Parts: sequence; structure tokens; C-alpha cells
Amino acid sequence: MEPLTKLTGVAAPLIRANIDTDAIIPSREMKGVSKTGLAEGLFAGWRYTSVGGRETNPDFVLNDPAYAGVRFLLGGENFGCGSSREHAAWALAEYGFRGVLAPSFNPIFFNNCIRNGIAPITVPADVIAALAEEVQVDPQGRRLTLDMDTLTISAPSGLTAPFPLAPEAQEMLRQGLDEIDLTLTAREAINAFREADKTRRPWIYA
Repeated sequence: MEPLTKLTGVAAPLIRANIDTDAIIPSREMKGVSKTGLAEGLFAGWRYTSVGGRETNPDFVLNDPAYAGVRFLLGGENFGCGSSREHAAWALAEYGFRGVLAPSFNPIFFNNCIRNGIAPITVPADVIAALAEEVQVDPQGRRLTLDMDTLTISAPSGLTAPFPLAPEAQEMLRQGLDEIDLTLTAREAINAFREADKTRRPWIYA
């Protein structure tokens, strides 16, 4: 994964409560087990005018040219609820999202975001509303900035909001690591333990 340290980019408002994983990537759009090939199906039920079709819905925010190259999504309460499909995070990442802002997240979706290089940014609803108002005035000019060192999200107006994230999750995003990569950063300590353990309990390694 690409490390996420500091990023400034366009944010798109999709402030609806209970956006579930089937809305993020409908099951009919999941035609493989790869992390690629899912971006086209992202929000397919809302992006397109018919089920299974590809005629774009002009009223859906991601079809607005003003939000081209979007990097952040402004969502509502309980974002990522529903099934535990990791494809939802895969689709968002492949489309280009590096951060999702919501007042609350489904815990499984929250963790899937971290494993796939997306920052789940938990901020109050009134902060999201204020940020949405800013970016809707001029999406290209009113870009949000994510700082993973200070764990803040900010707008050009000066509005800055902190968000909570566990140190391990912060480090995974900052370094672009999944859980296995994170474990392997302690390879020397693991190997040292193993060698010492061979002396203490040789029968285990027989």
C-alpha cells in the first residue's frame, strides 16, 4: 500500500446514514476475488440509472465533474454497516479514496479501511456538515488536508478537526503496511525470541 502521511485532495459529500457495504459495492459487481476491477462497480446502485447498466446518473455526486479526482468521502452515521465484505474497502481504494469521514463506522468496515490504506476519520456530524458546505462552494478550490502525524483533517478556511486512531492503525497507514507487514517490522525480535526459545525448549523444535 502507498504510505499515507499528509494528503490534500477533493472531498465529495455523500452524507447519508447507514450506507452499507452492499451500497458501496453491490454483490452483483463482485465478479472475482481480486482487489482490482471493482472501482467501476463502486456505488453502482446510485451511480448508474439501471441495475447492471452503465448509464450514469447525473444527480449522483461522483458523476459531477467538479469532484473528479476525489480523495475524501464525507459520509453519515454508521458508515460501512451491513455485511463484512472487504470488497467495499477495495472498491473505495481502487477508485482513489484515501479517507472516509463519518460520525461513526461499522467496526469491521473501519478495520478493513485501515488494512487497505484508507483512513477512517471519525468526526462529529456538525464538523462534516461544515466541511461539506465548504467543498460544495468550490470542490476544486476547497480541498481538505489530512495529516496522519497530528491526526487532523482541515479545510482552507482554517477549520481543523482532530480524530482518534489507535497508534498501531496510525502506523500502518503512515507506512503503508498491512498487519503481516507490521508484524514483520519486529522480525529481529521475533528471531531472537525463537533462538532463545530453542535453548529453553529444544523439544519443541525437534
